[in-house]
Amino acid sequence: MVVVHPTVDVAITKDEERGKLPKKGFFSKYFLAGQQMADPADQEVPPDADFVERFLITKRKYIAFLLPLIVMHMFWWFTAYRYDWFTLFSTRWQMPAIMLLGSTVAGMTAEGGGAVAFPFMTLCLQIDPVTARDFALMIQSFGMGCALFAVLYMRIQIEERSLLFGCLGSIPGMILGFAFVDELFDGPQKKMLFVSIWCSFAIALYLLNSQKKRITYSTIPDFKPWKAMVLVATGFVGGIFTSFAGSGVDICIFSINTLLFRVSEKTATPTTVVMMGLNSIIGMYCRAVWYANVSEITFEYLKVTIPVAVTMAPVGSFLGSHFHRQKSPTIPMIK
Repeated sequence: MVVVHPTVDVAITKDEERGKLPKKGFFSKYFLAGQQMADPADQEVPPDADFVERFLITKRKYIAFLLPLIVMHMFWWFTAYRYDWFTLFSTRWQMPAIMLLGSTVAGMTAEGGGAVAFPFMTLCLQIDPVTARDFALMIQSFGMGCALFAVLYMRIQIEERSLLFGCLGSIPGMILGFAFVDELFDGPQKKMLFVSIWCSFAIALYLLNSQKKRITYSTIPDFKPWKAMVLVATGFVGGIFTSFAGSGVDICIFSINTLLFRVSEKTATPTTVVMMGLNSIIGMYCRAVWYANVSEITFEYLKVTIPVAVTMAPVGSFLGSHFHRQKSPTIPMIK
């Protein structure tokens, strides 16, 4: 039986209402709120723990960040030296620069790095949406894959049933989207669809942020079959969005969790990070291996952006896990 813990925000004081809250208090409340763990008992060190066990428990959050970073950087530097990828930086420097922001946002919030990469590539670099979509999926598979590891290793609270049923819908939706939906739209139509999706997400976040004292839950309360069907259907629609924009299932599942099921943003955000990481890996396999028609420019941008993504996405997950639940959706809404 799943235990559901309702949470309510602390009442706003008169000083807060008048904007007189000290800066330190404001920062501590909203940006050092602390991590919401799946099982707080996992953070306790057993009395008979040896040095290794004690180290793995007490330094878990740092291991979660450093381990994927070191492994991925080691492989990247060896490969980059072997095939001389360094020469690509003179012409493909734009995406590593923009993904400093994109990858941090991907790990910190409910939106994937494709939410930054796709519009930048299509609008600023004038690259076709198919190439932008492929790059978004591929770079997310590395960056959000590392963020996925960080979330799971730190044992941050996620909504496992939302992840399961969401993926059951999103993976078929993404595969069908690659095969049938993607070719139905031209470049300008895909850009308009992308803008429409994110405008809808911004409205959802505004509604969410306007409810300051709403009751939230650590997981979906009173889980029933109809809720599973809603998650599958939402995942399917999000998978179709992902098939032409490189992201979408994350914001769909985040919105349905927080607005309909009243799940706390501190649970919903890492859940979408894990979901988008898994979907990106599958999407990359479909495009690069199954269809095998990814353009050369996509691989060139990928080669120079991997070290940025695998560094900043886990950083984003680490920082975002400490944010107050009201600040988690604020960043993508501002963007």
